[in-house]
Amino acid sequence: MTFRSVLAGLDWSYLSRLLLSAVPALLCIMIHEICHGAAAYALGDRTAATQGRLSLNPLRHIDWFGLLMLMIFHFGWAKPVSVDMRNFKNPKRDMAVTALAGPLSNFVLAVLALFLFGLGYRALADSKAGNLLLSLLNGVAYLSIALGLFNLIPIPPLDGSKVLFAFLPDKAYVRLMVLERYGMILLIVLVVLMNRVFAVSPVAAASEAVYDAFFRIAVFADSLIK
Repeated sequence: MTFRSVLAGLDWSYLSRLLLSAVPALLCIMIHEICHGAAAYALGDRTAATQGRLSLNPLRHIDWFGLLMLMIFHFGWAKPVSVDMRNFKNPKRDMAVTALAGPLSNFVLAVLALFLFGLGYRALADSKAGNLLLSLLNGVAYLSIALGLFNLIPIPPLDGSKVLFAFLPDKAYVRLMVLERYGMILLIVLVVLMNRVFAVSPVAAASEAVYDAFFRIAVFADSLIK
């Protein structure tokens, strides 16, 4: 049996499906976490920078269980960026801005991916390699939207909780931030309940709706080629 015959017998469809789920997920969580760290750095906290969390190496940002959740259920999380609020001039406000930077970066990434999708559709749609690239861009857009929306849920340790808690009195803020240590348990329970109670997960339904709205960007980009 030759090496060429072995290659011919491989199930490339499985590898391509793995590529189409893993690459967008890695890109989405990497951009999300880098933007958390960059926002904190801009506001005076260099903790993420000193820990190497502004790196483009996705391995520095991966929470393997959160990545698996993102690949399978289209919502998940990465390794949290460390932030020292004592370095902020206005701790509650700046923490909220730092938290919000992650989801906002995902929406910007989705816009960029869909723009490139529309811009390259006519040139790429007729080839296998081109279709693979288009599928990757589409996957990045959808997963970015799903990740951004999921992280806006106001349950610790998700970003939405830090934004919501910023409007609370200081004593309540400190008490609620303590809930972060139990946040992962709450998240797992939330995911299980959403999949059992609802025929379609609310996060998935919201992601589909936002994706459909954002897809107009791809249509616009395609119109520029005519």
